[in-house]
This record gives sequence, structure tokens and C-alpha cells, in this order.
Amino acid sequence: MRLKVSCDLKFNLEFPTPFIGMLRPQSGGYQEILKESYFSVPAVPFRQFTDSFGNLCQRFTTTAGFFELHSSAIAEIPEALDVNYEAGFVEIELLPDSVLPYLLPSRYCETDRFSQMAVSITNFSAHGYQQVKAIENWIRINIAYLPGSSDFPISAVEVNQRQSGVCRDLAHLGITLCRALSIPARIVVGYLLDLQPMDMHAWFEAFIGGRWYTFDPTQKDKKGGYVVVGYGRDAADVALYNQFGPAVYANEQLLSVEKLP
Repeated sequence: MRLKVSCDLKFNLEFPTPFIGMLRPQSGGYQEILKESYFSVPAVPFRQFTDSFGNLCQRFTTTAGFFELHSSAIAEIPEALDVNYEAGFVEIELLPDSVLPYLLPSRYCETDRFSQMAVSITNFSAHGYQQVKAIENWIRINIAYLPGSSDFPISAVEVNQRQSGVCRDLAHLGITLCRALSIPARIVVGYLLDLQPMDMHAWFEAFIGGRWYTFDPTQKDKKGGYVVVGYGRDAADVALYNQFGPAVYANEQLLSVEKLP
């Protein structure tokens, strides 16, 4: 299927402000970007680089006053996500070097605190895909998905204590439980078709059977419609933008996902 995705951010800035943006999806994995647009109003020069997770990032300094950032793309993606209950656990010594960082604890994923819980949830599951599926199902049943209930990231420990969270928080818990079983897992941010309410979405991927598979505790069905913008260890790595200096927030954030003929 083909999706047109867009994100418009509007700011009112007291001073010229250095930014690092991460709003441009790229081809790779299961998606191909067919067309893209990225610009600001007023126009400012930007320099693009690829971070250590393979994400496209842009460095620029805004003007003072009203500033707008616009990103849009047309993506070709599969109609449905891959499912493979036979995908097995990959022994640590056989993991690619690039995957190893996704085994370790990170800012919002306290892996060392969840070993017993992870074993309990997956006790009757075959090692690999079925373990991660058991984790996904457990989170969906036991942790309430409450869009708009959190303005800032919270850790897996806090999510488990609250028993609720936004998509990003549920992804943190899923990642942490996977890593506690020595299954590499990473957060993914991007767009999701028909998400209600529409917002930037977060889910997670686990490395099993020699590749990455998608899991999303907030959705009941393995439907397609995901367009990836960025990957990371947790939410600290996948912010749509980071600004430096006095804290500023977008006055307006508009996102859209449209299915094309």
C-alpha cells in the first residue's frame, strides 16, 4: 500500500535556537520512500547526518519569532506485518555486532529489574517469537493504553507501577521484558494509518530468527500501515526534535496519514 504522511510543527521562539530534528523517513526494512519534502518557514540552512542508529537527522538554527517545520513523504509499505511463530531465539554469540546495544539496559528500560517477571510471563512459550508475542499480549491485557495521559517519557518500572501509559510507555515495558530474556529489542517511532487520536506513534521490534519483527501492544491486529521515522534504544534516542537553550515546545503539531489509491 502507499501512504502519504506529514508532520507540521509550529513554534514561537524568543531567540534563535539550535535544533536537531528527526522527521525524515527513509527507505529500508519493509518501506520504500517514493517522494519526500522537507522545509522550514522562514527557510534556514540545515545539515543532514545519520546518527548511530541509522536515523536521518538535521541540524539547523531557527530564527527568532514564528518558525514552522514541515515534513511529508509518500511511502510504499506492505499490506500486513510479517508474523512468524517459528522464528527462534538467536544465541548471543551469533548476534550481529550492530544488534548488541539493544540487549543492554538504557535510560527508560531497566532490564536488570525485570528478569523474574519476564520469565513468569513467558514460562510456557517456545523461545523466540512466541516469547515476545506472550509479552505483547500480557502488556495489552494488563497495562491500560491511555493516549494523551503522559507528556514526557517514563521508565518501564514506572509504567509497571502505574499499570497505564501512552504508546511510548508500553513500548518501553515490552523492550525491557524482551531484553531481560536476552532478546534484543528497540523502540520505533513513526506514523500509523487510522490511529485515533492521530499522533506520532511508538512501538517496538525484537530481533528473533535472524531479523527484526514488529510488535505493538496498543493494537489488537497485525495490520499494516506503519511508516518508520526512527529507531533507538528507548525514547531518549528518537525525539522528533531536540532544541538547545531555554526549553521550547511546539505551539502546534499537526500529523496526517492518508492511504493513496
